[in-house]
Amino acid sequence: MTTLLNGKKSIRLDLFWSCIYSFVLSFLVGAYLANYINQLEYGYLFNIANLTIMVLTFILFFYLFTRRIVRYLLTLANGLNQISSGNLQYRVPIQRQDELGNVALSINHMADQMEQLIQKERKMEQSKMELITGVSHDLRTPLTSIIGYVDLLRTRAFRDEQEYERFIENTYNKAIYLKDLIDELFEYTRLTSNIAPLHLQTIKIKELLEQMLFEFEPIAQENQVTLIKKINQSEIHLEIDNEKFVRAIDNLLMNALKFSIKPGEISVSMTYDVQFLYITIENMGTPITKQQEEQLFERFYKVDISRNTQSIMTGAGLGLSITQNIIQQHGGEITLSHQTGHFAFTVKLPILHDFFRNSL
Repeated sequence: MTTLLNGKKSIRLDLFWSCIYSFVLSFLVGAYLANYINQLEYGYLFNIANLTIMVLTFILFFYLFTRRIVRYLLTLANGLNQISSGNLQYRVPIQRQDELGNVALSINHMADQMEQLIQKERKMEQSKMELITGVSHDLRTPLTSIIGYVDLLRTRAFRDEQEYERFIENTYNKAIYLKDLIDELFEYTRLTSNIAPLHLQTIKIKELLEQMLFEFEPIAQENQVTLIKKINQSEIHLEIDNEKFVRAIDNLLMNALKFSIKPGEISVSMTYDVQFLYITIENMGTPITKQQEEQLFERFYKVDISRNTQSIMTGAGLGLSITQNIIQQHGGEITLSHQTGHFAFTVKLPILHDFFRNSL
């Protein structure tokens, strides 16, 4: 109450007390002059002069008491000029706790938001350049190979039928790889631009996951990887876009397969609590740095090629980014736990509570 009454947190009360103090001081000065004039007995003329002096004295004292407010207003104006001229690192000093202090806080917040917006725009511009560079590089590699093989076929630069068939097979594989890259880029563009709405339906997630693992197991065995399944047998229902969800989990499985130590194991587990379902995909691979770990979900980011399995074609570096986007669109999240080469990607998705209660 004392802080409120003394005007430290209200500019209105500050001005009010400045007015009161100025009036009291001007009255005291006027009273002193009136007493002095009465002693001299100059009469009525000096009563008018005394009143004039009181008014001028009030104005002087009021100016002195409010000078700090005016100075702070000029400081705020200077801060706005600094920020509007492009100096977004400038911050207005917070010297008051009243409305002017709140204005200063708002100016600093505005500068923070503008600085973050400009940084975001710069990052988006950089991302566009990286997008162009990444697309150019990833499309040029298989395209160059295709042109090379086609040129060999066109000039009949093959020794026998066996080499001819090998050229045809390599050309076909590179063309399929090029198509997969374009499809992956197109899918990422659709997801990030929100032109691919979710077609939600209620799915028994255990059955869907078991079907996916059944189809994935032969591929894992071909690459000397054992698939370990730890699927909770409870019937949990999720409201998901079946096609996109399958794409997301398949990306994680293929990522684990590419970067697993061979021979090795991939473990897939499904657990749940009252609110969320958890799908975790684990594998052992070559350890990566903390910086690499933080960049794994960035588009076009690829870990060093030494981690790649030569028999499995690598993509454009969009798989994990697409997976993250799909999971986020479903109201979930995906996290990575990595320690000395042990990788564990965990997908967390909300459960339909009505079905959850009925399954207990």
